[in-house]
Amino acid sequence: MAEEHNTAEKQFSIQKIYIKDMSFETPNSPKIFTEKWDPSVDFNLGSHVESLENSLYEVALTVTITVKSADTTAYLVEVNQAGIFALSGFTDQEMGPMVGSFCPNILFPYVREAVSDLVAKGGFPQLLLAPVNFDALYSQHLQQVQQAPGSETIN
Repeated sequence: MAEEHNTAEKQFSIQKIYIKDMSFETPNSPKIFTEKWDPSVDFNLGSHVESLENSLYEVALTVTITVKSADTTAYLVEVNQAGIFALSGFTDQEMGPMVGSFCPNILFPYVREAVSDLVAKGGFPQLLLAPVNFDALYSQHLQQVQQAPGSETIN
C-alpha cells in the first residue's frame, strides 16, 4: 500500500518584475565633465519584503550609488527594483532564504541593467555592478539577528 503524504507541493513563480522608483542626479554638471575623471564609488544595497494576499510576496532591492571624482559628486543613482513572487508549500525555514536570497538573485540583473543605462544616458562611462552573493548576505543577516540582544532565532 502506498504512503500518502499531506505535504503541499512547493510552487514558485514570478508574477511581475518592475521598477518601483528610480532617480539620477548630476549635481555638478556640466563642470564635472571638464575635470579629470578619477572616480570613487560608494555602493549601498538594501532589500525589503512585503507579504501580499494569496501567497504573493513583493521583494524589492534598493541600490544607491554615489560616484565622486576627487571630492566632487559626479552623480548619484538610486534604483528600487521590485518583483511579485508567488510562493507556496515552503516551510517557515525555507521562506527566509527564498525571499531573502533567491528572489533578490532574480532581481539583481534588472538593477544592474537599469543602473548601467542611467549612468550611460547621464553622459558618464558605463558602470557595471559586480555580482552580489545574496546567500552570504542573507547568512550575515541571520547572524546579526541572532547576536542582537533579546533576539529570538528566526530563519
